[in-house]
Amino acid sequence: MTPEKILAQSPDEVLHADEKLKRVIGPWGLGAAAVNIAVGAGIFVVPAFVAAILGPAAIVAYFVCGIAVGLVLTCYIEIGSFVHRSGGGVAYVEEAFGPLMGFLAWVMYSVGYEVTACAALAVALLGSLAVWVPALGHGAPRVLTLFALFSGLAAVNVVGVRQGLRVAVASTVAKLVPLLLAIVAGIFFVQWHPLRWAGWPPAAKLGEASLILFFAFQGIEEALAPSAEIRDPARTVPRAMFGATGTVILLYVALQLVSQGVLGGELAHQTTAPLAGVAGRVVGVAGSTLVMIGVAVSIFGSLAGGMLSTPRAFFLAAEDGSLPRALAGVHPRYRTPHIAILTVAALMFLLAASGGFRHLAILSSASILCIYLAICLGALKLRYTRKQEPGAFRAPGGPVVGILGSVVVIWLLAHSSKLEVRALSGAFIVSVAYFFARRWYLRRRGKSIRS
Repeated sequence: MTPEKILAQSPDEVLHADEKLKRVIGPWGLGAAAVNIAVGAGIFVVPAFVAAILGPAAIVAYFVCGIAVGLVLTCYIEIGSFVHRSGGGVAYVEEAFGPLMGFLAWVMYSVGYEVTACAALAVALLGSLAVWVPALGHGAPRVLTLFALFSGLAAVNVVGVRQGLRVAVASTVAKLVPLLLAIVAGIFFVQWHPLRWAGWPPAAKLGEASLILFFAFQGIEEALAPSAEIRDPARTVPRAMFGATGTVILLYVALQLVSQGVLGGELAHQTTAPLAGVAGRVVGVAGSTLVMIGVAVSIFGSLAGGMLSTPRAFFLAAEDGSLPRALAGVHPRYRTPHIAILTVAALMFLLAASGGFRHLAILSSASILCIYLAICLGALKLRYTRKQEPGAFRAPGGPVVGILGSVVVIWLLAHSSKLEVRALSGAFIVSVAYFFARRWYLRRRGKSIRS
């Protein structure tokens, strides 16, 4: 996964270490985890952005994203059914293309996806709170609130992992309540004429909307991270992940139909809290307030979860020696990776303070799509270069799924703006330069590199 990981452990040693773990995760457990991860805070905001771009045809973008996720997950499942190392997509990319691509995947995942996604969630949270306190939506109050938010989350996680975990899991159920309330209560108030669309939307608009919407779909593959603990992966992984994907698509489609059917053209202007608008139309002020509270708690919970997990990725990379050693520092009293926590919190704050939700969401989506492209290509490579285990899952149609998945991902990436393209290109260039500089540094210190 990192240059130093290769110095420390060979693939056989990594596999041997993973074999020490107990395989206890079955289809229901894996599927539930995938749904819980996928249904994040993004879905509370993106329906309005999609409606603003596509109007009544917004529902088409959901099927485009569903197809893209289905194709990519099929490639994930094919690799995951016979690559049993822990680490999820980053480990799969390294397995297929080697340490450089594995390191780039780590950068795209940990920084481009996780850090940026948390920054976007913080912006969405302030947008929701600004409904009650308009001053939080702009200027110094917005920046100071973001600083207080990330400082508080960092402090909680520095004090102890238990405290950080409690904050992260406290809203697991809460994030589903506003969604189900909006769907169940709103279905009886749907007007069908706002859902009628005369023709297929232009490809450029569809791609733009799908790229934003993908922010709500990304992350379902994170459930595969504990691959070494999945029972009978050749059977469990396909059943659980396809079932979870179908569940997420149905939930999201229902939410978009209800939101657009209740609010009509007004949905496009509800970019801060569309679900609150639905609840307000259906139940009144009390319902709108209840949903707003649920949305704020849910977004905060997702943000807290990111603040819990992301610093650990930086800490482990620093432990390997790939990142500056200071990031591996452990607090003498609380025994937490406090330097990594503070660093990640600072990165998230800077991104949230300098960008709007739309650009941050697209940048996060584009980052994870780069990994998805590597997964699709990796599945194609491993299919023909690595001997398959008996009973391992193989995507139907030979290379068709991998090729189609790659095409769809590239098409989505092609709708990134110049700002996102420059950001991603810069990240790739800096990461490649750092990778080879690190290799040179290790050689100068007389360390050998296992390939």
